[in-house]
Amino acid sequence: MSQYLTTRELADLLRIGERKAYDLASSGEIPCVRAMGKLLFPKAEIIAWLNASRSGPQVVELPLPPIVAGSHDPLLDWALRESGSGLATYYDGSFDGLNRLSDRTAQAAVLHIHEPEGFNTQSLRDKVGNAPVILYQIAHRQRGLLLAPGASEISGFQDLKARRVILRQDSAASQHLFDAELDKYGFSRGDLNTLPICARTEEELAIALRDGKAEAGFGLGALARPYGLSFVPTHSERLDLAIWRRAYFEPPMQTLIQFLRSERFTERATELGGYDLTHLGQIHHNGASG
Repeated sequence: MSQYLTTRELADLLRIGERKAYDLASSGEIPCVRAMGKLLFPKAEIIAWLNASRSGPQVVELPLPPIVAGSHDPLLDWALRESGSGLATYYDGSFDGLNRLSDRTAQAAVLHIHEPEGFNTQSLRDKVGNAPVILYQIAHRQRGLLLAPGASEISGFQDLKARRVILRQDSAASQHLFDAELDKYGFSRGDLNTLPICARTEEELAIALRDGKAEAGFGLGALARPYGLSFVPTHSERLDLAIWRRAYFEPPMQTLIQFLRSERFTERATELGGYDLTHLGQIHHNGASG
C-alpha cells in the first residue's frame, strides 16, 4: 500500500469533491507535496491532521480486548503462555494483525513486514498514522526454505519450480516476501506444485513438511531442529510487537514485557536457535496523538 494518496483518493477519504481537495492543498490547509506536476498527500500526515482537527467532548474509550493478533512466532507464543499474562492470541498474518490493531479488535499485533528501508514502521504508520501505538522490538530471526526429510536438490528459490511447496495465507508477510522472491527468478506460484491448502501458522507449515505433505516451505529456522527439517537461510527479519500505548501500561502486557526480559526467555531463544535478542525492547515508533 502506497504511503501517499492521490487527489482522488484523498477526496474519497474525506468525502469531498476533487476541486475541494485542490483548494485545501492550494490554501495550505492540508499536508501535501508536489512532485513531477502532481499533488500527493502523505497518508500518515493526513490521518494525523484529521486527528488534530477533532472537536467536541472527549469520549471514554472502550476497553481494548486482551488479544494479540498478527503473525505467529513460536518463541513469542511460548512466552505469552509461560508468562501468565492472560493475553489471548489470534494468528492470521501480519497484515491481518495490522487491520485488527487499527480496528481496536486487538490490543497488539505481531509484525515482520519487509519494507524498502527496514521493517514494520512505515506499514504501521500507513495504517494508524500517528495514533498512540508503540512498536516494540522482540528479536531478529532467521527465515528461509524449510525442507522436508529426504528433499534434495533444493538450495534456493531458483530450485523450487515444479516442486511440491506449501504456501502461507495472503495476509502473511512471509507470503508477500516469498512471492517477491519468486518474481526475482522469473516465475510465480503457478510454476510450483502447491498444496491445495495453506499453512495458517509457522508451526502448521513445519508440521506439513515433517509429515511429507510437501518438499519445501518458506519458514523459520527456529523450527528446523524441533521438526527434523533441513534449513536454507535466506533472510533475517525484525520481529516487532505493535501495542496500543494504553494497553502497554496495563498489567497483562506489562507481565509479558517483564517476562521477555527474563533469563528464561533468553534461554528459550537460545534453545530454539535462529533468534538474536541483542536489541530486545528497542522502540521503533511511539505515536504521539492520544
